[in-house]
Amino acid sequence: MSRIAIVYFSGYGHTARLADAVALGVAEIPGTEAVSLRIDPDGNLPEGGLDQLAAADAIIYGSPTYMGGPAWQFKKFAESTARIWLAEGWKDKIAAGFTNSATVNGDKAITLIYFWTLSQQHGQIWVGTGLLPANTKANGPGDVNWSGGSVGIMAISPSDASTEEAPRTGDLETGRLAGQRVALITSRLRPAG
Repeated sequence: MSRIAIVYFSGYGHTARLADAVALGVAEIPGTEAVSLRIDPDGNLPEGGLDQLAAADAIIYGSPTYMGGPAWQFKKFAESTARIWLAEGWKDKIAAGFTNSATVNGDKAITLIYFWTLSQQHGQIWVGTGLLPANTKANGPGDVNWSGGSVGIMAISPSDASTEEAPRTGDLETGRLAGQRVALITSRLRPAG
């Protein structure tokens, strides 16, 4: 069985909804288990979180984009992995990422590049969305990959939207499909036994 950990911070609950969609996609692939690890408001993992990440075959990183990058709580978690980096503890694990902000752009690509850089520091193998953008006049927020993310999942939650309203259906479906892709690639690359 492949185990895929989703480690993320969510300030208002919108990014948590996206994490749930990613986990749903992961769990839809037979022989795959999704483990969600939400970073708390103080930047700490749940008890035993690092052990769960060590046991994972893939790690999907997530954070809202605040002020052009990931939330400080996510950065605290990332910096806490220095000893793991030194021991090459996550080398060759699959990696992917997702982010969310109130605007269509909001410099979300910077957050995804942060996740990608973190994964490369750890020697991980990055997986993008593999989804074509919804980029015609007929497309809108209800369509898959409307924001056009290829490096990772980019969702939009307007600043006045409740967690019931956002992320919108297209972004949640993008998360689900990208979660499936990570699970499929992980199962292909995971050694038997």
